[in-house]
Amino acid sequence: MVIEWLKIRVSPELREKYIQTDAAIWTAMLARYPGFLGKEVWINPEAPEEIVLVIMWETREHWKAVPPEPLEQTEQQFNQAFGEPQEIIEATEYQVRKFP
Repeated sequence: MVIEWLKIRVSPELREKYIQTDAAIWTAMLARYPGFLGKEVWINPEAPEEIVLVIMWETREHWKAVPPEPLEQTEQQFNQAFGEPQEIIEATEYQVRKFP
């Protein structure tokens, strides 16, 4: 399994709106693609302006096979629906290792 890990900065008073808009738009779009296993949203009570999105993919190939056009369209749709600036402050990739 591969993890797409994104840390987002958003106004604390808009955190719930961000989470709900992300689920309705981004998660719904990604769920249509093979290899998408799910998404978790992590919030830090010590940093209310941060949201961590943990997106799980079966393989890196599945993740990277999502075409750029739907990604761009979804980004525009999300920005229009959310209506406020947000910033990805950290993005990385992890591989999940399981040991016998």
